[in-house]
Amino acid sequence: LKCDAVVSEISTGPGTVNFTVNKELLAKTVLQQVLKDGSKYGVKSELFSTVPRQKAVIEFSSPNIAKKFHIGHLRSTIVGNFIANLKVALGHEVVRINYLGDWGMQFGLLGVGFQRFGNKEKLKSSPLQHLSEVYVQINRAAEDENTKALAKDFFRKLEEHDEQTLSLWKQFRDFSIEEYIRIYKRLGVQFDEYSGESFYQEKSQEVLKMLEDKGLLQKTVKGTGIVDLSEKKDLSSFSTVMRSDGTSLYITRQVCPSVDLAAAIDRMNKHSCDTMIYVTDKSQSNHFQHLFQILKLMGYDWAERCQHVSFGLIQGMKTRRGEVIFLEDVLNEVRARVLQNMASTKTTKEVEDPMETAEKVGVAALIIQDFRGLLSSDYQFSWDRALQSRGDTGTFLQYTHARLHSLEQMHGNEQLADVNVACLQEPDAISVLQHLLRYDEVLYRSSQDLQPKHIVSYLLTLSHLAAVAHKTLPVKGSTPELAQARLRLFQAARSVLANGMKLLGITPVTQM
Repeated sequence: LKCDAVVSEISTGPGTVNFTVNKELLAKTVLQQVLKDGSKYGVKSELFSTVPRQKAVIEFSSPNIAKKFHIGHLRSTIVGNFIANLKVALGHEVVRINYLGDWGMQFGLLGVGFQRFGNKEKLKSSPLQHLSEVYVQINRAAEDENTKALAKDFFRKLEEHDEQTLSLWKQFRDFSIEEYIRIYKRLGVQFDEYSGESFYQEKSQEVLKMLEDKGLLQKTVKGTGIVDLSEKKDLSSFSTVMRSDGTSLYITRQVCPSVDLAAAIDRMNKHSCDTMIYVTDKSQSNHFQHLFQILKLMGYDWAERCQHVSFGLIQGMKTRRGEVIFLEDVLNEVRARVLQNMASTKTTKEVEDPMETAEKVGVAALIIQDFRGLLSSDYQFSWDRALQSRGDTGTFLQYTHARLHSLEQMHGNEQLADVNVACLQEPDAISVLQHLLRYDEVLYRSSQDLQPKHIVSYLLTLSHLAAVAHKTLPVKGSTPELAQARLRLFQAARSVLANGMKLLGITPVTQM
């Protein structure tokens, strides 16, 4: 074995061959690449050169309108956002869809409730709060036969497109979406399309007819419509697609309504995408298995390119006021706690907009705590763990980013021209460089299994390595040549840290 430009030394030990990589070359190559590629660093790697660019439709978040944004939808929202961000970064075309629960018997009940207890002013000012209250009130009366009949009647009018009824329902829907958009903005999330079950009512009847024409629809003794999914055609596995009264409407999401079939077919026709990804909790795995199976039986080969990304539950999330269910309460609480921590820390600088900074740090804390493990695992939420500034937390990532940023500000952040990075020979500098070199592998792994944890652990390690280097490799007081080389190293670390954080849905802060 001969040495060359890359390998500067080769030695043997007991049962090992040791290669020493040319450190100057390592420093030059990595830092040049990071600087040149900027936000595209890692993505331009040859690892991705054979990956075809595709179009993906991603359905995520999907709350039920007229109900406050439930904490259960937080994971779907941030996981779906991460997958979309990653695919966009890798050059794929992405359509982000929010598929709302906006149809079904509960709207009959809500309509009657609003006619009885509703207030138009309250509906405008805090729609979800007011509709939740109305729903609770009418639910108490729901046992009453008269109320049941009225609710049924209201929903029948909805289905028959009665103008007055439809206009009230539309107000519920529009006001709900407005409020959701406000909350999504706090999470840095947006959608290309808001659709919902209401869009597919008529189309679901067509789907039932298609199933019937293909001989896939069977009637049970009770009159419900089912599709046999068993291999031996012995009904050992089947899916219910129609209620006994002939409607396909809003059976719970646990069984496969023809509405979801209609939505899938419509999306494929409209977007002709290469892949369709559904991001929901793991209790719905069965539902999606059935959905994809029926589509296949109907002759849609693209069903094989549909994917369900499932996740576990968040446990033990409480605010100071007790058990929490609403996302907005969590966002407010995390912001308040970060503000308090910032106020009590001696090193905190005067921040221009403390509220905004606290919000971004808080969201980072929520996201990193969520993304550290496998998505399919349930996890126990802990405020104290999420908000530690010196642990494997989102707060620590934000703190590191802000520190590296202020280092650049302090020592002139102009694009350093001919820096001699060859003088970066210390072990701590080499550790950071070697880690930066691995970023593309981590992106590749996440792009294969859609798990954010690879990127999270990469960024946490990068932050720890940068923190050590920050202590041992001072910029201040070094010779100009060494100071500039070290500054370039920290600049590169900050740039990759920011890129990775943005993929996860975190907005990096520059001061805290």
